[in-house]
Amino acid sequence: MTMHPTHSPAVSARASALTGNSLTELLVMARAGGAVDLAVGTPGYPETSAGMIAEAHQAMLAGHNQYEHPAGIALLRERIADMLGDGADPATEITVTTGATEALHVALLATVDPGDEVVLLSPGYEQITAGVNLAGARPRFVPLHAPNWRFQPEDLAAAFNERTRAIVLNTPGNPTGRVLSRTELEEIAGLCERWDVSVICDEVYRDFTFDGRRHVSVAEVPGLAERAVVVGSLSKSHAVSGWRLGFLRADRERTAVLRRVHELTTNGTATPLQVAAGRAALTPGLAVVTREMNRRRDAAQEIFGAVGMEFSPVEGGCFLFADISRLTGGRQDCGAFVRDLLDRAGVLIVPGSPFFSDPGQGAQYVRIAFNRKIETLREAQRRMGDV
Repeated sequence: MTMHPTHSPAVSARASALTGNSLTELLVMARAGGAVDLAVGTPGYPETSAGMIAEAHQAMLAGHNQYEHPAGIALLRERIADMLGDGADPATEITVTTGATEALHVALLATVDPGDEVVLLSPGYEQITAGVNLAGARPRFVPLHAPNWRFQPEDLAAAFNERTRAIVLNTPGNPTGRVLSRTELEEIAGLCERWDVSVICDEVYRDFTFDGRRHVSVAEVPGLAERAVVVGSLSKSHAVSGWRLGFLRADRERTAVLRRVHELTTNGTATPLQVAAGRAALTPGLAVVTREMNRRRDAAQEIFGAVGMEFSPVEGGCFLFADISRLTGGRQDCGAFVRDLLDRAGVLIVPGSPFFSDPGQGAQYVRIAFNRKIETLREAQRRMGDV
């Protein structure tokens, strides 16, 4: 006779340690109450191209509804290579993934083994830390120091040792808005060469840099290029986050391994949406989008600076990371502040704590998404001014 356990089914230690998305409860509350959502990075700007939507419709009608090449359709890989402009071979160095999230997990699973150490910058995107934990590796955090969110060379060097297998970067950064400079990347390259460490870099916001800055990819920095896996996406730049079109860019040898892991996870992403993106022009119009994102950054800095938040000018990406201590006087942490702002003004932003390795260090920070219509930002301003 089969005996059935009376307790909950066993789960892996890695899975049981996961906390899930810290925004879920807030988002449910905000949408139920009609709040102005400046929390998630889902684009309110730019708008999804009508041409891409039409191409997706036509692709479905034309029968592009079944499995395609797991690495992605050739035309889309060619378009991505052209967009990157770094000489990547679309046949052997570009892989289309189910969003940047899958790309990140594939990169980690292909690079690290359980027990390896992975260097991360803190504060940083919480899903990167979760991905490292899920892969069974151990995060080793390097602090970024406010208000400019830069690392100290001695802190960075101290994080590397014989157990270090990879460093994961994010530039332009979520949540800080920092754009890593070539000098900083060269410093990282020296350590990666010394300790034979791979670099995985989330460059999803590469098209959004401000004040004349240029995004520098790890794929173009000597010492990093030959050991780099770049994670990218069309979600923000082309406003198709629901299409789940991400990609990996790496050398031929790494790509062969990345593709094997990718095939065992999703085996490819939606064929008609790949066809639509492949038929679209991915680069024309990006200069306009960047200029308009600069306007939205300026508006967000004006609006939230006027209510008493403090921050360094955002260098890139689509988030403002603000210090609220002048508003709270230390009497309220970021979670309570966010809930209070939602209740009083109907404006939703994100607590800063989950972005830090030590959540207590983020108690005075909030993150604000500004990839929205200007009218949405001004509505938030109006609501906050009414309370």
